[in-house]
Amino acid sequence: VLESINGHRDCLVTHRTLYHFYAAVMILIFVLALPLNASVLHLFIFKLKFWKSNTNNIFLFNLVLADILLLFCMPIKAHNFIQGERRSGNDVVCKAMLFMLFLNRGASIAFLTVTSIDRYFNVVHPGKKNLLRVLKKSPQISIIIWLLLLPLTIPTMLKTFECCNSHRNEEDDLVDSLREVVFFTQILIPFVILIYCTVRIINRLRKKTIGDKTKLRRAVFLVTTVVVVFSLCFLPCTLARMVLLIVRVQESSAYVQDKATLAFDGLMVLSYMDCLLDPLIYCFCSTKFKALYISNYFPCLMKGSPPVVDSSTANQSKPSRNNVI
Repeated sequence: VLESINGHRDCLVTHRTLYHFYAAVMILIFVLALPLNASVLHLFIFKLKFWKSNTNNIFLFNLVLADILLLFCMPIKAHNFIQGERRSGNDVVCKAMLFMLFLNRGASIAFLTVTSIDRYFNVVHPGKKNLLRVLKKSPQISIIIWLLLLPLTIPTMLKTFECCNSHRNEEDDLVDSLREVVFFTQILIPFVILIYCTVRIINRLRKKTIGDKTKLRRAVFLVTTVVVVFSLCFLPCTLARMVLLIVRVQESSAYVQDKATLAFDGLMVLSYMDCLLDPLIYCFCSTKFKALYISNYFPCLMKGSPPVVDSSTANQSKPSRNNVI
């Protein structure tokens, strides 16, 4: 009972005004990102018919799906902040929220990474067969990625992860360590992979002396955008989490721990910007996608431009070697 009371105290905010600001930021992200992602999802389903594609469409569809599911958690999280709590006082709601947050954020990171790896193979090793190129022709790979992420969410739901109580009780060191390993590896390993893909693609562009460089430049834009989004949204909260763990384990003063907690919660809110920035990646994947989006939702901007062919109807009459994304 005493542990539960202490855990609840750790979940109470100490600066209500600041957490009201955090809540306002999340509500703003939700209001802006929901219609944006919903419109992209509409294009993938009704215009691009992603399930018929052998390209990145399947990966990007799952990316926008993960973003939308993550968005639905944000109003609840904002409500908790407004009420002066860092998480819901209801244990069932709290665990459900943690499950959704970590599963969908993990899916977002996974599909961002897979998209960059796929572009890496297409540019750096265009003639070689690879497992990803074979698997991406079937939507089953996306299902496998979702299933692999499920067991990784289990440690995050144990006890009170969101209230930063790791390593406060020696009896729970194993569970706490496993939870932190999942949190850090879910971000750091994909980031290393993204950096590697980016460097290799840029080197490939520099070495290419003849031929059309448009495809290579587009690939560089794509992976660079992914790295920027990743660095802006996920790395800051990872560093803040590391600092918070250090001050907790060293049993620093309550003032220092409180400031580290405020920074961690604020940077976690920043990580939700991923839902708003991911649509930029769709545009960098293909100029055709950007033109299709504008023609469907902002036709007034298409005056004087050639009409965009709807791939969902064009593919029925004539097979095309050029995929939309």
